[in-house]
Amino acid sequence: MQFTSSSRLRLVLRGRVGFRRFGTGMSDFSEELIRSKTEDDQEESCVLSGTGMYFPWLQKHIDTVETGGKKEKDFAQTTSACLNRIQEALLKHQWPQAAGYMHSYFQILEDSDSHKRQAAPEIIWKLGSEILFYHPKSNMETFNTFADRMKNMGVMNYLKISLQHALYLLHHGMLEDANRNLSRAETWRYGEKSSSQEVLINLIQAYKGLLQYYTWSKKKMELSNLDEDDYAYNTASQTMLNHSWKTSINLGALIQTPGVWDPFVKSYVEILYQIVPSHKLMLEFHRLLRKSEKKDHHKLGLEVLFGVLDFAGCTKNITAWKYLAKYLRQTLMGNHLPWVQEEWNSRKTWWPSFHFSSFWAKSDWKEDKALACEKALVAGILLGKGCRYFRYICKQDHQILRKKIRRIRKSVKKLSIVNPGL
Repeated sequence: MQFTSSSRLRLVLRGRVGFRRFGTGMSDFSEELIRSKTEDDQEESCVLSGTGMYFPWLQKHIDTVETGGKKEKDFAQTTSACLNRIQEALLKHQWPQAAGYMHSYFQILEDSDSHKRQAAPEIIWKLGSEILFYHPKSNMETFNTFADRMKNMGVMNYLKISLQHALYLLHHGMLEDANRNLSRAETWRYGEKSSSQEVLINLIQAYKGLLQYYTWSKKKMELSNLDEDDYAYNTASQTMLNHSWKTSINLGALIQTPGVWDPFVKSYVEILYQIVPSHKLMLEFHRLLRKSEKKDHHKLGLEVLFGVLDFAGCTKNITAWKYLAKYLRQTLMGNHLPWVQEEWNSRKTWWPSFHFSSFWAKSDWKEDKALACEKALVAGILLGKGCRYFRYICKQDHQILRKKIRRIRKSVKKLSIVNPGL
């Protein structure tokens, strides 16, 4: 239901209606503010608005505003008083009352002070969007009309309002509309590209990428529910792959820009994890997952490390082995043995020869003793103290690494998943 009112607020200031430039989109804020008053009351004590809202606090200013005198001073006092009333109503969550006061606040658009006029669209947008977000009779059409008009009232606010408008649409589940909104804003330019415009464009691209990530996640879920022999499986798989590449392109460009992009980086690398599990960003992905408070993220963090080390190009990556050694200890000490067993069960037939043979033990110890120690701990935890790799490293007598090797033995004795608890 759209808001309707009997007429616009009858406040004639400076010879015309103060909010006329804004148009009719905002003149319909609140029908339900109507309340009865006698004509005598209206004439004696108040200024009557078209919605039936009464502003006795404005009466003392009207004569001087209409006839001259302290015109500019009274104008400023009127808009200032009105703004205070709006803020007070917002603090008390009195949305209909705030909507009523907004009618008279639009006169700020006619202020003779150019600085106030330039600042007015952003103030009106912030106040109006909050009112429309919570007003009991607000609807999508009203909000969209309001947002579109506000974007064109002040070009410097176009990007900011576009982003906030898109977030409002997302909140209401209108993903396609939000994506179209962001796409239009992404290509919008005004004059030379300023630093503030660049930041906003980056954010717009980030949220657009996040939307694509969400679409990809849905396609991935749909794919998981299909049988690989199903006729629709190949089509769904190709669709998901297309979405993943689109997302990775958008977010990949974004994270090259300095800034805190953690939520977007996580989405980007999760996509990459499905496409290229050995990508160098997987270790960053692991770090992000490790910081999370969610258990399923911690579990995925373990899965990501095993996935990286499945690839021959990563067998000498000491950072990956160091992370895995440390995370295996944390996971097992946190009583999550099933997580480790789940990852190891699909690898126990080929990882021993791929990573933990006698040949690799000798080669790693010769080339990179620090790498050999990290791998020895992982090998001992996964294969037990009988593992050839673990035994070879532990037999080495190295003055500097002697204490470290002793700690590795103790950790394996305590945490090995081979016959745990025996």
